[in-house]
Amino acid sequence: MAFLHLFIINKSGGLIHNTRLSDRAPVISTNEFLRIGSTFHSLHAIASEASPIVRPPPPSAALPPSQGAPAASGRPLRRLPKDGIDFIDGGSVHLRCLQTPTGIKFVLTSEADSPNAEAALRDIYVLYSDYALKNPFYELDMPIRCELFNRGVEAMVQRYERISGSTVSAR
Repeated sequence: MAFLHLFIINKSGGLIHNTRLSDRAPVISTNEFLRIGSTFHSLHAIASEASPIVRPPPPSAALPPSQGAPAASGRPLRRLPKDGIDFIDGGSVHLRCLQTPTGIKFVLTSEADSPNAEAALRDIYVLYSDYALKNPFYELDMPIRCELFNRGVEAMVQRYERISGSTVSAR
């Protein structure tokens, strides 16, 4: 089991973070990372629009008026995003995506036998919230340049590798 790459894409499709998580991961140049990030964002948007399933709106009674309560017409003021790409099975490689309510996409590639990819994505989201968003010098949608975040991701990858019994170290 090994996590291979992590991509974090902002709501407008810009790559704000990328890292190689394992020695088993192929080496990807910066331009290729940018290309992969923008291509995935575009495919995610197309899949979201083509999806026949729309997430149901939350109950209007539980939301304040500015958060989706019905307007005078009885329709919600806020549209919830449709589902996009959550998982791609590439045979020996899996790609998982976690999209936050603010539109940030956390994309993790892993070997096919990596059972904890979804949990790892949620943990990375928590690390992003704790280290990037709470950093007073970080600006939303800008590249993440936070050493604490990078170290947190490396420690999380090592923790999951110990759980699974793998000996590959995070890079």
